[in-house]
This record gives sequence, C-alpha cells and structure tokens, in this order.
Amino acid sequence: MKTLVRPAAREDILRQYRYYLAEKDAATAAERFLDAVQLATEELRHHPDIGAPARMKWPHLAGLRSWPIPGFPVIRIYYIHSADGVRIVRVLHGKRDIGSLLEEDTDFED
Repeated sequence: MKTLVRPAAREDILRQYRYYLAEKDAATAAERFLDAVQLATEELRHHPDIGAPARMKWPHLAGLRSWPIPGFPVIRIYYIHSADGVRIVRVLHGKRDIGSLLEEDTDFED
C-alpha cells in the first residue's frame, strides 16, 4: 500500500521539527520526532484502519482518522485510507483548532 504525504502535512512536520531545534538542548528530540513520524507512517501503511475515526461534518473529510506519534502523544497524524493507499492530510498538535484547520483545506488531490 502506498503512502502520500500532502504538502500541508510535510509543512506541519517541518514546523514541529524546527520548533524542537529552536529549543535549548532539544536537537535529539527533533531527531526522535522525525524518526517517530516515519515509524507511525509505516505502521499506518501496514495497518491503515488502526487510527481512531475523527468525526467531521465536512464531506471532503469523510473517513478521516487520527493516530498519535509514538513518544509524542499530543501530536497526531490525520489521514484518510482509501483503495489507493493512505493519504496523510495533516500532522497537528492536539491543542490546535483541528476542525478549522482541516475545514479550510479542501484540496486533497496534491
């Protein structure tokens, strides 16, 4: 099964990585974060239905699920599993307004 990481999700990952790099003595956390994202993505690729359904009212988000990043449980991968594979939509901290961020992002074809 193939995995597509959308540009918005890539930016989310880079933003979090840069955040850890900017923190004093957090370079190892930044590297652990990237490794954990890769591990979580691989797990979703092999077991795409393990994530918790994320109930959203918008049709373009039908089937959206979320899965925590190992070692970083407040950061979750939001993804959609389809016949084509797993599409990583966003990677967001749980304190963000996830509904608003996902609602405004309607172009999932990239």
